[in-house]
Amino acid sequence: MKTEISSAAAFITSLLKTTGVIEESRLHQFCQVLQESMKDHYKHHWFPQNPFKGSGYRCLRINHKMDPLIGQAAGHIGLSHQRLFQLLPRELTMWVDPFEVSYRIGEDGSICVLYEGSAAGGKSLENHASCKDALRIGRNSPTKNYIMTVSS
Repeated sequence: MKTEISSAAAFITSLLKTTGVIEESRLHQFCQVLQESMKDHYKHHWFPQNPFKGSGYRCLRINHKMDPLIGQAAGHIGLSHQRLFQLLPRELTMWVDPFEVSYRIGEDGSICVLYEGSAAGGKSLENHASCKDALRIGRNSPTKNYIMTVSS
């Protein structure tokens, strides 16, 4: 659970970091608080034998409202929900499951795998070029539209 949570929190933190408006120390604190919140929240909803059980409960979601775990971590460093909506994608879904962390930006975006593992260990896919490049393309868009591509 630690690796999956760490991957998810680091990704959301990196989205905030790309804005360039939050100091590194506050980003680090945000990441730590988010990881602790996720760990506590998922404590009784983590089933490595059946990874999809509880997936909806563990899903982080930003759409018309802010995900409570992300909002709580942001509040800890003095960021309001309104400011978060300005800094993060308008639509973000992140699934934090045993052995896999994936995300989608936008309702019609492709699903990108951030971390993939197995009971014997896993590997972080955070440097997966197509998802990272597509995210950069989306971040530069003034209308906050995100284009996601996945290649195999």
